[in-house]
Amino acid sequence: MDLSLQGKVAMVTGGSHGLGKQAADSLAREGCKVAICARGQENLDTTVTELKSKGYDIMAVQADVLKAEDLKNFHDQTVKTLGEVDILVNNAGGRKGTADFQETGLETFREGMEFNFMSAVELISKVLPHMREQKWGRIISISSIYGREYGGSIDYMTGKAALIAFSKHLALNLMKENVLVNCIAPGSIDFPGSSWDRFQQNSTPEQVADFIDRNLPAGKFGWPEPIGDTVAFLASENASMITGTCLNVDGGQSRSLI
Repeated sequence: MDLSLQGKVAMVTGGSHGLGKQAADSLAREGCKVAICARGQENLDTTVTELKSKGYDIMAVQADVLKAEDLKNFHDQTVKTLGEVDILVNNAGGRKGTADFQETGLETFREGMEFNFMSAVELISKVLPHMREQKWGRIISISSIYGREYGGSIDYMTGKAALIAFSKHLALNLMKENVLVNCIAPGSIDFPGSSWDRFQQNSTPEQVADFIDRNLPAGKFGWPEPIGDTVAFLASENASMITGTCLNVDGGQSRSLI
């Protein structure tokens, strides 16, 4: 399917591996020029080499999304090299604390909120003026099923829920300007280095089988490609009537009706 994204400029945070890498791959496959960022230069270099070998137009900027100056540099370098940003994918995130608030502590909780929520808000503030000016833009944030129901660490769940709420509010105010804002809520997605990869490495086969039996109706963990393809779809004109929503890509894992 031609998603008519040829020549669009996309930014993807946390793009050197996992869901971010797959989002970059899916967008580039549709003809986007893609900028990715991550903290580790070695992984960035490896990913850029791999994606360029497919003929994709890819660039990378080393950046820590917890640092405002790094986010600014990521945006500035993208605009300088590829052009103004049409598509933003906020993918970076993860747990910083635990399920217990006191054990997590206020400082770690605040860091988790910066990681899972405020870093996305910072980048949105940078790309939004151009999107509004040209009357076209796509903002896609990777939340989690644990932003819609109980699960994960307290900072992660709260940050991902805030991301969904912020996106809904923003979307309804921008629809008439053709700037669409959506979230994707993955379930338990397995890829090298993921929390679910570590869970499987550090658990007995019986424990893993029990988790799958109790939580995953599909009978297996998810994988990155459906997430990347959903990102590409939401970025396209095919999804021009979809905004302010959060799409579960979880194989039926979530229990919430919302």
